[in-house]
Amino acid sequence: MKLKILVGTMTSTAEYVAQAVQMDCADLVDDVEIELMDALDISVFSADKAKDALYLICTSTYGQGDVPDNARALYDSMSAAPAFLGHVKYGVIALGDRTYLQTFCFGGKKFDERLKDLGAQRVGEVWCHDASSGTMPEEEGTVWCRQWLTDALQGTATA
Repeated sequence: MKLKILVGTMTSTAEYVAQAVQMDCADLVDDVEIELMDALDISVFSADKAKDALYLICTSTYGQGDVPDNARALYDSMSAAPAFLGHVKYGVIALGDRTYLQTFCFGGKKFDERLKDLGAQRVGEVWCHDASSGTMPEEEGTVWCRQWLTDALQGTATA
């Protein structure tokens, strides 16, 4: 099994989380691949690329609850060129700041909604990190991801 982490970020925080997950969870899967969402489109979820893969969307929230600029093309392509993604299994790490309660973690939540609409199968719950909590998203994210991956590999996680 391969873990493919797709990163949407403006300030590199989501990328740091992805790198921490890559280092900490390498013993659980055959390969952990990080890919910035820059220039990606819906084809990243094609059946041949998704074979024996579990996706992890790791994204921050920007502006008024938007996906980061580098994730915009991928997010928009899922509406502009929709395709059935029933073969895709994924999880979501959503980064946000509860100070902005109306749009807390909407970057990740928007990806989750769009993927579910296209038939993709979410594994487990969306994990949300609150930047105003004073905790490090890299530390908490790896703890969450180890449990999420363990459950996913055992087939016990549900959406």
